[in-house]
Parts: sequence; C-alpha cells; structure tokens
Amino acid sequence: MAKLKLDLHDIFNRGERIDTELERVIREAVDKRIPMVEIIPGKGSGQLKKRVIRFLQQKRIKALYHRVEKDSKNHGRLFVHFRH
Repeated sequence: MAKLKLDLHDIFNRGERIDTELERVIREAVDKRIPMVEIIPGKGSGQLKKRVIRFLQQKRIKALYHRVEKDSKNHGRLFVHFRH
C-alpha cells in the first residue's frame, strides 16, 4: 500500500517548520490520493506527539482525513488514514 512518511526527528526544535511539514504531507496525500501518512514524532518527552495531534485536530485539517491511528507497538509513531 502506498503511504507517505514524515519523520520529525530532524526538525523537532523548529516549531514553524513542523506545522509547515505536517501541512505539506497532508496536502500531498490528498492531492495524490495516498491512503495513509505515517508521522514519526519520535518518543522523547511526548511534547512533539501532542503537538502533531493538536495540529491534526484543527477543523480544516480534520476535514481532510478519515482517522488517526496510534501505533500500539511504537508510541513514537502515528498513522493518518484517508478515505478519498
């Protein structure tokens, strides 16, 4: 299955870049009709994962995807599922 992957490890300390990258990967999934995006905020303190979830919960973003799945085996990873 086709999926996009966004690893936030490299930009975790650059706040504005995080939102820009999240926006970019969600838009790309919508534009290319890709069914899933894997987002890797990493384990760390959990702050980055919370930020990603807050981003995904914005009304305009939430309207674009079907559901968010937390990886039960790796809490440093989220999957965003789309229904195109």
